[in-house]
Amino acid sequence: QVQLVESGGGVVQAGGSLRLSCAASGRTYSGYFIGWFRQAPGKEREFVAAIRWSSSVTYYADSVKGRFTISRDNAKNTVYLQMDSLKPEDTAVYYCAADGGMDSRYYYDREHYDYWGQGTQVTVSS
Repeated sequence: QVQLVESGGGVVQAGGSLRLSCAASGRTYSGYFIGWFRQAPGKEREFVAAIRWSSSVTYYADSVKGRFTISRDNAKNTVYLQMDSLKPEDTAVYYCAADGGMDSRYYYDREHYDYWGQGTQVTVSS
């Protein structure tokens, strides 16, 4: 029903930048959220950023606020995560996710997202 494909990961030095992409297909995203989450080895999958597709309202984790920017391109059905001033602690597999109709108060909660991409590896060297 919903397919998500991440791309753009790679290896970058501390202080550098990467832009991740999440291409969506299969359903209309109007009125729904696309979120970015990340998971480092031995850690829980944690919230990074989210965007409400129809309104472009955005949300960020405190750990990335001011460094990461989430945006969308309606024509391409794609959500981007621009990551600047990267730190070694940003190293993780990054996943995009879509909800199935959750209330907006749960934008940060991975348990309220229903569809997930396969992830893309981001490695920040020190």
